[in-house]
Amino acid sequence: MSLLLQITLFLAAALMIVPLAKRLGIATVLGYLFTGILLGPSVLNVVHDPEDIHKLAEYGVIFLMFIIGLELRPQRLWEMRKSIFVMGSLQVTLCGVLLACIVFFALQQQISASVVIGFALALSSTAFVLQLLSEKQQLNTTFGQQSFSILLFQDIAAIPLIAIIPLLAGTNSTHHGVAYFAAIVATFTGLFLFSRYLMRPFFRFVAKSGAHELITAVGLFIVLGVVALMDVLGISTTLGAFLTGVLLADSEFRHELEASIAPFKGLLLGLFFMTVGMSTQVSLLWESPSLIIGGALLLMLVKLLALTAIARYFEFSWRNSLMLATCLAQGGEFAFVVLNVAMSEHVITQAILEPINLIVTLSMILTPILYWLMSSWVVPLFEKEATPVYDEIPEQHNPMIIAGFGRVGQIVARLVHLQHQTFTAIDSNIDKVDFVRNYGGKLYYGDATQPDILRAAGIEHAKVFVLAIDDIEDSMNVARHIRLNYPDLNLLVRARDRHHVHLLRDLGVEHIWRETYLSSLGMAYFALRNLGIAEQDAYKSIELFRDYDEKLLAQQQSIYNDEQKVYETHRNALAELEHLFESDTQLRQSPVGVDLQRELQHDRIDVTRDEVK
Repeated sequence: MSLLLQITLFLAAALMIVPLAKRLGIATVLGYLFTGILLGPSVLNVVHDPEDIHKLAEYGVIFLMFIIGLELRPQRLWEMRKSIFVMGSLQVTLCGVLLACIVFFALQQQISASVVIGFALALSSTAFVLQLLSEKQQLNTTFGQQSFSILLFQDIAAIPLIAIIPLLAGTNSTHHGVAYFAAIVATFTGLFLFSRYLMRPFFRFVAKSGAHELITAVGLFIVLGVVALMDVLGISTTLGAFLTGVLLADSEFRHELEASIAPFKGLLLGLFFMTVGMSTQVSLLWESPSLIIGGALLLMLVKLLALTAIARYFEFSWRNSLMLATCLAQGGEFAFVVLNVAMSEHVITQAILEPINLIVTLSMILTPILYWLMSSWVVPLFEKEATPVYDEIPEQHNPMIIAGFGRVGQIVARLVHLQHQTFTAIDSNIDKVDFVRNYGGKLYYGDATQPDILRAAGIEHAKVFVLAIDDIEDSMNVARHIRLNYPDLNLLVRARDRHHVHLLRDLGVEHIWRETYLSSLGMAYFALRNLGIAEQDAYKSIELFRDYDEKLLAQQQSIYNDEQKVYETHRNALAELEHLFESDTQLRQSPVGVDLQRELQHDRIDVTRDEVK
């Protein structure tokens, strides 16, 4: 079967199976693996010799390493240094050593093979974990960010692991002697000078030409040129692609490079996973179920325990520790890469490669199940036992209390601080509290919905209470408590939307600010100005809209729970507003309207009117 026909079959199968897997909640990586297994000798046996496609698919790994290198800007590495280099190195080392010992004693492998297999299994799946966290909307959580940091270190650690495999294959080879490492140093010194003094000026020349498709050509030229150079010199092509990406990470064309390479990387990486799936002997699952299933469960258990212990050592909560360990418990795509390189260098044999590949694949399949069990059953048990220990707030009798230290609360606090006024700020997000304290800010960890916390903050002595909690239900509980127990306290409330405004008004809250309302009006004002609308006309349009919106908000107060009546008032108000705009346009075109515009001079929106009246 020709190479072109094989690639066509692979793409056709992937276009059918991978989207179906996505709809079933299965990660894209697993979709490609299942496609390869289906086409391989274990099931349909459509493609008998995937070797040619495998050589092409290896460029997917090369592009992946190049893009990872582009992401590793020195500034970003420095900001995340603790999470990346401390926790990441500890995880890889501990898991690698434990798994290497298990492989050595349980599978009776040589030391070199045990080390390679153990550290390859210590690497988790970057593509799989990031996709899982994105789907669960957990990427910005504490354990999500820590998972990303450790994955970043694992991606870096895969490079030297791949680089030392030829040394483990045979230290007597002169190919890897002093001359070999001298060639590496000389090559990357030359690449550094080339990227700094030739490539960046060349990029500017191409960009100024206006031929945008040439940016993609330049990106492919860089990667393929480096790969060809590495191949001639006998240096690891993946190592060369990675370090070239690092050298270009600070370039102003980094985003263009990444965008031009990403489609090729994704497609070829998919082909790589399909070839891995084809080489996976599913029959081993039936022949040695205890080895494969037991091996996958043991792999996940070792990484789960090791990562939980590391996270607890760094004083993470039980929830974050367990979820971090769950996310990284599986084997990853770099295990396939490392083990395939090890087999090509005769460090391991095909006989051990096939069951290990199947163990890694099975561990990835089991990860979503483990995630569900951990988040739904195990973590709630720890959260029930561990009640939060809030800060002891010293008696300060500050005139202002700020509950909720997010976007709104921080701006209010900064402006009050500029006037040398004191305040007490509390927030229930411990990660936010730690972040503010790291920069010298004074913020107390506490739940404003608890009356004891409010009393400790000195609410009896406060003159102003700024309620800027993000959660609507919690905001309503605090507002209800204050209106009932402290009716004379000036309560200033941030509202999420119109419905939140109506709920607050029902409680008798007078001073309410709608989130994003003023910024939206300000943006609309400048948008009208940039569209060529006269300054006075733009201002009057904004003010006219604001007047009618506030009027509409007041009209809907008594009917906001009736969707049909709310819709009717919206429709009627919109028609009235359109009529008013048309009348205003006719007035501006008359001589009287021209005289009125000359008398009125406005240059900005009145920001003090953002409060809901």
